Amino acid sequence: MRVDHEERRRQIAEALLRIADTQGLQSASMRVVAAEAGVSLRLVQYYFKTKQGLLLDALTRLTAQLQARMERWIAEAGSPPTPRGTVTAVLSCILPTDPESRRITRTFAAYYTLVLNDPEVLEKHGARQPEVLEGFLAKQLHAARQAGGIAPGKDPGIAAAGLLAMVNGLGSSVLGGQRSGDEALAILARHLDELFLTPDA
Repeated sequence: MRVDHEERRRQIAEALLRIADTQGLQSASMRVVAAEAGVSLRLVQYYFKTKQGLLLDALTRLTAQLQARMERWIAEAGSPPTPRGTVTAVLSCILPTDPESRRITRTFAAYYTLVLNDPEVLEKHGARQPEVLEGFLAKQLHAARQAGGIAPGKDPGIAAAGLLAMVNGLGSSVLGGQRSGDEALAILARHLDELFLTPDA
């Protein structure tokens, strides 16, 4: 029987992501991951020589899941996409308002906690996704400013950083039970109304 090696790697990495979501990553030893995946420890070690290799592979898959979610939300925001529609879709889909986004948010939080507790682990990888996302949002805001959709005095980079920081904070408050997902979305909408000069910017 031919073994699908990529499917095996995915099976193991998905097991690690489930552990990250429900328990955090501090206790995610190779043995624990093997038990969660329903495979032998030797098989996990065959596909991933080190725990760091497994962590990075799973992080790449988690990032791809978030990217796919963003692309779906952007596509549903309308065609052709507008800067405001794209920014709204991206920030809204990050907020933990449904099971998928709550799982993704919790799992990214587990990675951030790991980086904070052990700066050498994933040091070069922990900030990559936020930096890419912030740059993408800044590009959209720059296009909106050029088209007269936001005030000329607004700095797209600073605005993008502020929006992303706000959404991250709102996400934490939703997961912590301080407010509902709908309340977080309403706060985001209010800030976007203040940033954009027109509804269809």
